Amino acid sequence: MWQCIPVVRRQFPRWKDFGPLLARPPRPSSRRERKLSWDASIWDLRARAQRRAPKAVFDYVDGAAHDEVSLARSRDLFRNLEFQPRVLHDVSNVETSTSLLGAEIAFPFGFAPTGFTRMMHHEGESAVARVAQRTGIPYCLSTMGTTTPEGVAEAAPDADKWFQLYVWSDRAVSQDLADRARDSGFRTLVLTVDLPVGGDRRKDARNGLSIPPNLRIKTIVDMARHPAWWWDLFTTPPLTFASLSSTEGTVADAVDELFDASLNYADLEWLVGYWDGPVVVKGVQTVEDAVRCVDSGAAGVVLSNHGGRQLDRTTVPLRLVHPTREALSDRAAVMVDGGVTNGADIVAAVALGADACLVGRAYLYGLMAGGEDGVQRATDILTADIVRTMQLLGVTTLKELNPDMVRVP
Repeated sequence: MWQCIPVVRRQFPRWKDFGPLLARPPRPSSRRERKLSWDASIWDLRARAQRRAPKAVFDYVDGAAHDEVSLARSRDLFRNLEFQPRVLHDVSNVETSTSLLGAEIAFPFGFAPTGFTRMMHHEGESAVARVAQRTGIPYCLSTMGTTTPEGVAEAAPDADKWFQLYVWSDRAVSQDLADRARDSGFRTLVLTVDLPVGGDRRKDARNGLSIPPNLRIKTIVDMARHPAWWWDLFTTPPLTFASLSSTEGTVADAVDELFDASLNYADLEWLVGYWDGPVVVKGVQTVEDAVRCVDSGAAGVVLSNHGGRQLDRTTVPLRLVHPTREALSDRAAVMVDGGVTNGADIVAAVALGADACLVGRAYLYGLMAGGEDGVQRATDILTADIVRTMQLLGVTTLKELNPDMVRVP
């Protein structure tokens, strides 16, 4: 039996039908913002950063120690997590704020301390601090930074400013740095403890990334391929590493010469008594050490293997979050870093028991890609991911997140 197939009536297309399809999106205020708006992920920003920055600079940010096993494992663990969402929950309004070390922050992450930041882009630490101030999250300035505590305070007076401290062989230097940070309005002191000696960062050695920079033939060739980066370098205030002015060689060489390998718990207890505010210990890699740090007076710990840049093949910090939270209960803040590349990673860490994540490479990719605008783009990507992931998990506050929502392989 034949079936009658209805005929679709066609009409000649009219311009008004095309108009809505051709409407231009809102135009960003600058050419740089327009380019960055096409970057939908941190990995997109990484690709743009790799095109813009010289190889030695990009590799310094992107690389890790030895065979880079720790970094790969951290990223793989986040990638292989399984979420278990709840359905039929009203998620029309999501609250992402939380309390961290006695202050309210808008999202459960902060900007980790990174060294030589003006090498990535001439706007450097000041640009990062301004984005943190606008977003309502903490910014941690490194001892190895290229902007002074006073400079960061001037750039972002209202930011929640933390100062990361390495303890030097000359303790008077460390004390002076802490004093300057406190006088500049830095609230939290972050003691990094996983750097008794420098890690084996092979990419830096191969690229000649030393202090001062070693301009080899290949470096000069690379200069010609990245004229914008070099123009910014030579037409802005000199790139100086004040903390390392008395040494030469690779970054690892400087660490071996200047930093104190005898650092111990007695030093932590002294620092807790000396600093007016919270002291956080960064670089903790066992539950037992986390408990002992808190017993020694630390207000918080950062579970961290230095982004895989020190001892390779260490435990992935994310695996330590849940047992550390169980061991510490509510006695101290628990933070984690390493391998965070999107907001879903941050939500997973909070669900497992972290108060917040510290993000390093993600915002540095943005900085290399487009200065302050690039850091803002990286931040917008992360914050949008956090909100979306919470909605898809069926929660409206961070307190509703729990370990049952995340399956760790």
